[in-house]
Amino acid sequence: MFNRLSVLWIERYFYCPNIFGRFISYLLLPISFLWCLCAKIRRAFKKPVDYHIPIISVGNLTIGGSGKTPICIAIAKEIKKPAIVLRGYGRLSKGLFLVSNLGEILCDIRISGDEAMLYAKELKHAWIIVSENRAKGILKAKELGAQVVILDDGFGKTNIKKFDILIRPNPAPANTFCIPSGAYRESIKNYKNVDLVLEDGIDFERIVNIKNHSEKMVLATAIANPSRLDKFLPSSVIAKKTFPDHYMFNENELLELLSSNDATSILTTTKDAVKMEKFTLPLSILELEIKLSSHIKKTLKSYIKTQTLL
Repeated sequence: MFNRLSVLWIERYFYCPNIFGRFISYLLLPISFLWCLCAKIRRAFKKPVDYHIPIISVGNLTIGGSGKTPICIAIAKEIKKPAIVLRGYGRLSKGLFLVSNLGEILCDIRISGDEAMLYAKELKHAWIIVSENRAKGILKAKELGAQVVILDDGFGKTNIKKFDILIRPNPAPANTFCIPSGAYRESIKNYKNVDLVLEDGIDFERIVNIKNHSEKMVLATAIANPSRLDKFLPSSVIAKKTFPDHYMFNENELLELLSSNDATSILTTTKDAVKMEKFTLPLSILELEIKLSSHIKKTLKSYIKTQTLL
């Protein structure tokens, strides 16, 4: 089990390495070179399949979080009949599951995973599908009547014809090498090879509100790169506890966290909150809303219109 120090060390290694981290990074460069080469070969030899439906992929070049989920939600809100297809990281199931049918939630979070359940609760006009095989998920979405498919974390799916969006992380990793020397899944040059690159503060705006604000809050979160929340935290946050990405919380450990810090509530993200909603403890929630720029909205609508006419 990763503890907080392990999570923070890994985050620092990838995003802001010290001298020791840089030494390890350079030692691993031969493996990173092979990683990037394999990724390049995979892209060169896989022919994308046209599923005859507009497919918008939202992804990132780096490991960890960059805000894909709220971006997907913002895009889906601009579409009449969307389906979101995702792998469902952290779920205790395998195969294809229809998580939500136009607002009707059809399974619990153990089957769906946290991200899919958040989509299900936020998007009452969409179909939410989890599937390791994205192609099967796309076909299921078409069968259900979706007009547009949004792929969460779909950049690496080179066998699918799609409109590729990459989110540039802010802050970006200081180390620009590929895994394991750095945080990049593929070469940083791929920013030039996609349909759209989204940058925070230019192409979209993050608006954060705290629901059920209390006097003394303890942050408990299991998102990747948890330090990106720091700029949104009020002075009433008296302590922080981070967990591995997609961690399934235990009510007793959160109660102990409240008690040991003499706190009045647990502060968490909307993604984490779906795993805590059945707990009998005071919750404060960091609610994040994404406002897409008018230029991005027009670009996406143009793509959808063009694909629909084909």
